[in-house]
Amino acid sequence: MNKKIALIGITVITSVLLLGGCNSADTTTVSTSEEEAKTEEKEETKESTAELKDAASKTSIEEALNLKNNEGQEWTYTKDDDAWVLTSVTTVTNPEIEDQQGVSVCIPGAYVTGIDTNDDGTADITNDSYSEAVKGSLVIDYDAKVTSTNGQVYTAKTAPVILNTGAAGYSSSTNSDAATTYASDGYINVACGNRGKQDTATDEAGETYYTGDAPLCLVDQKNAARYVKYNILLGNLPGSADYLVSTGGSGGGAHATMFAATSNNSDYYDYEIEAGAVGVYENTDGTYSTTVSINGEDQDLSDGAWGCIAYSAITPLAEADAAMGFEYFLDSTYEFGSTFQSQLAEYLSTSYMDYINDQNLSVSEAEIGFDLNGDGDKKDTVKLSIKYDLEKYPETNGYYGTYLDLYLAEFTENLQWYLDNLDYSEGWTWFKEDGTALSNEEVAAMSSEDRSTAFIEGRYAKSTSTENGPGGMGGPTGGGPTGGMLGGAGMPNMQGGADAVGTPDAGTSQSATGGVDSANYETFEEMLEAYKTDIAEIEAGDKYGNNLVDLYNPLNYIDAEDTENPTWSKIVMGAAEGDMSMFTSLNLQIAWLNAGVDATIEWQWDGGHVPSEVLGNSFSLYVDQMYGEYVDGAAEIKKAQAEPQTENGTDTEATGTDISSWIKYSDTSNISFSLADAANYRTENAKKAIPGFDAIDYGQEDYVFGSSTKDARHWNKTLLDIFTENSEQLSPLFNKSE
Repeated sequence: MNKKIALIGITVITSVLLLGGCNSADTTTVSTSEEEAKTEEKEETKESTAELKDAASKTSIEEALNLKNNEGQEWTYTKDDDAWVLTSVTTVTNPEIEDQQGVSVCIPGAYVTGIDTNDDGTADITNDSYSEAVKGSLVIDYDAKVTSTNGQVYTAKTAPVILNTGAAGYSSSTNSDAATTYASDGYINVACGNRGKQDTATDEAGETYYTGDAPLCLVDQKNAARYVKYNILLGNLPGSADYLVSTGGSGGGAHATMFAATSNNSDYYDYEIEAGAVGVYENTDGTYSTTVSINGEDQDLSDGAWGCIAYSAITPLAEADAAMGFEYFLDSTYEFGSTFQSQLAEYLSTSYMDYINDQNLSVSEAEIGFDLNGDGDKKDTVKLSIKYDLEKYPETNGYYGTYLDLYLAEFTENLQWYLDNLDYSEGWTWFKEDGTALSNEEVAAMSSEDRSTAFIEGRYAKSTSTENGPGGMGGPTGGGPTGGMLGGAGMPNMQGGADAVGTPDAGTSQSATGGVDSANYETFEEMLEAYKTDIAEIEAGDKYGNNLVDLYNPLNYIDAEDTENPTWSKIVMGAAEGDMSMFTSLNLQIAWLNAGVDATIEWQWDGGHVPSEVLGNSFSLYVDQMYGEYVDGAAEIKKAQAEPQTENGTDTEATGTDISSWIKYSDTSNISFSLADAANYRTENAKKAIPGFDAIDYGQEDYVFGSSTKDARHWNKTLLDIFTENSEQLSPLFNKSE
């Protein structure tokens, strides 16, 4: 946890995936002049001396999306939270589904003098005189200050903007009012709608068609960011356009990650222009202009992020099947649902090994803090690779290597962090070995080692009331866990059913009952043909010539020539996450750190899908810490001192997971476990409706890459290659009951 991985000489490899690298384990340095040249090259791609293709359209869009010109601008005030909330307004001039292409903003009351109802520049309705929703413009107090709960100080000019990326399961999000969650911290909270998989619309001829597939969900979030930043520059909204943080959980976490990874990349401009977004226009020579007119002067407007906090990010999809198959196959004791799945997992594992090794990745031990080559120091640059020797490593089905050493080191460090921070536990109930609850006096007398031992042995019941929610989670409002990933519908169903996160649904390959390999295809050949047809369509490109799968692979865009990298990123995954492999977040961290981004991954022990922040951590704490580290003059924020429990909780039985069989813990300040034990923990505890590696292409995310005439399409080229190359072995196993 919190280790920075420095990769040597990595390059991004489009489609093949992703992390690139040098040709040897030797240390390679990049000169300052090379970095400066790279930066200048990026800047040049953004500039053009060409004339606008349609200057009148630019003027019209900027006038229409100037919030001050919106006669329907309406605000409500919540006294208890001291916050003003803008009722949703449309973010573009050419919406396809207007109810999903809007934005709402919550403003801390301290930044607002009141509402100007008659356009004279003065506040007619104030916090004290407010009685009902009022139409008008904000009167902003730029001198006001808000001190966050962690001690960071913000003003109406410097406040971070929190963009909540909804898109649970990559689905659409209906426009909804922004939550007041962050008002006390001084943040500007943004809720945006988005189109999503399986949406439909009607064309001019009255015909219904599918829409919302990649990349429109992400594009709508980019357009919302443009709208908010534009109105901040105009002075219609408080906040800093330079400090936008994307956040979300599950599919929303994927989009928060992709939003940051693709910041202001021109591959998305055509889609933004089609919707009528502000601050992105086509030039006569085919280039783009990304400036807006502010008080008669041109100013750059970016759809990018300064930072990102993503929870259970279901991305990158491109490597998800192979990564999950490999992670499950590392556990030699795991029993797959069918012989076909087991054989496919073996092929996926080989594919993933080749994929990682093709990247020629290297890391500096000094940067990551791990002695990966076991020579007793941290002075070397070590090549990351996966190797195979079944005779020597039967407990992991033959797989080993420095890449897996890094994976295990991250796993070990994250568990160690959790144990070291148990003094922050509040309201937990602790139990003796005989199952009876400890007395208040016994809890007060517990040492840090006592808590660690009890945790490892599962002798506890957590308190959910003191968990700090993940902020935006998957919901569009930023209301945290109670707001729910589905815009008020609560957490997604993790117990199965047609709409459960990570489970199969109509139009996909695997049977929801698990009785056979597919409920939709009787023969392997029939399924293979469907894969070939769908993937050929996708590779042919959409109307702008783009491969939709490539557009939704963040690893293609991190540090790409046309991308504005964020300053920092954090991805939080539950160690018992069942919808995504841990390898995917590790690969994202590797790519981001190589790009110079402050990138952290947290694999929260015993946490499931979209885990809450725990043990003294919180969304706002991390934002405030990053602000303190990267903004001149900001305060350095440290985590508050722990106050250990003095009273036991009220639960009557332990609900913790006993992990003692996986862990060596004679010294709880220096625990360890093997790669095989880590893999076994993952397969035994992964919280997923249908355990297995089939998280993506066999599951609901098929719908992400549909078309106007197909609600779902197969898209995974890795699987297609495996099916084609191994058809003689796989075909006889397909749909055969055990």
